[in-house]
Amino acid sequence: MTVVHPISRAWVTTGGTGAQNYDEFADDAEITAIIEANPHSALGIEMPHRAPQSLGKSFLDALPDAVARLAEAKADGSYTPAEQVVVLYRISAPGETPAYGLFAMVDTDQISTRADEPGLVIRNEDVFIAKVRERVALADALGHLLSPVLLLQTGRGDELHAALAAATDAAGVPAATDTDQAGRTHAIWLLGPGPEQATLTALAGGGELVVADGNHRSLAAQTGGLPRFLAVVTTPASVAIQPYNRLVSELTTTPAELLARLRAAGAEVEPINGPVEVPAAGGTVHLRLDGQGYAVRLPATAAGDLENLDHALVERLLLRDALGLDPGDKRITYVGGDYPASWLTGEVDAGRAELAVLIAPVTVADFVAVNLAREKMPRKSTWFTPKARGGLVLAELPR
Repeated sequence: MTVVHPISRAWVTTGGTGAQNYDEFADDAEITAIIEANPHSALGIEMPHRAPQSLGKSFLDALPDAVARLAEAKADGSYTPAEQVVVLYRISAPGETPAYGLFAMVDTDQISTRADEPGLVIRNEDVFIAKVRERVALADALGHLLSPVLLLQTGRGDELHAALAAATDAAGVPAATDTDQAGRTHAIWLLGPGPEQATLTALAGGGELVVADGNHRSLAAQTGGLPRFLAVVTTPASVAIQPYNRLVSELTTTPAELLARLRAAGAEVEPINGPVEVPAAGGTVHLRLDGQGYAVRLPATAAGDLENLDHALVERLLLRDALGLDPGDKRITYVGGDYPASWLTGEVDAGRAELAVLIAPVTVADFVAVNLAREKMPRKSTWFTPKARGGLVLAELPR
């Protein structure tokens, strides 16, 4: 019996509502600007306190505004209902290989976070509990899920990829399309009950599913007591991992002392002449600090491969030990691969931040291997692209 199911009652966009997910932004002001430019964007519902009309309210205080916006979107025809459907999903752009996925519901009790916990859905990163609480409160207020958890099908990924490619090719005109900030086209097709739906859900649930994006949303489903959560099941061939960097707005010591502490901890520090870019391979991280770039080789430990990933070393040796910052400190911004190295270093050079940390991306193969071993990736270490777009398919929750 598959762990992937049709959406009992879906609300499907008719166009114009698609949005980046709430946690894809380095600056909350970007969210406000997007909503102001497109009031139909699902971001106005996902991040109600960032909508222009709600600025100044806390997230919880703005929840009634989110409820009103969703009701208005349904009333004005921005969404149309559908029963017992899965939704075919294709992301494409000129010069890129198409990515495929399937919008569906997945059993929450299948989530596994450690080796001795059974389940086919593997959640792989530590989370920030405040974000989880916000997601729980939003789902409770709305009675709907707007953003899917992105799951990699590791057992039958090749079969699923081929089946989704064939299904979308044969599906005709999409029910809706949406263009993201990178110019990619997101297309969806509804697929009702029948043999094809049954085949695709069986393939989608036919092996271990790794959370590629949406660790907070999956934990929110557990915390909120939801029997199922909204997901896009995709394939390893459909995704790549981009850098996931760090920006520190305020140092707790001087730049010179920070470098001295890193050297004292065993790091090799060398100046970079010229632009500071993302490292070409792991083992060295790049810093932009006080008008100068540095290549830093952080010392490995005897704790094993996972603890020696660059993101883990940065969290432990640079942020915690050298700067005394916990991962959730508000002075740390986690900046995904949609932002180039020049943007991060520009923030430092403009005085809006004091440190940029550029880290080579992990590979998809390494990511899958860590998860199948039921080990946890460091926080904010994998920026998958292309990302599933929020606001295209909503799942109404049973009341």
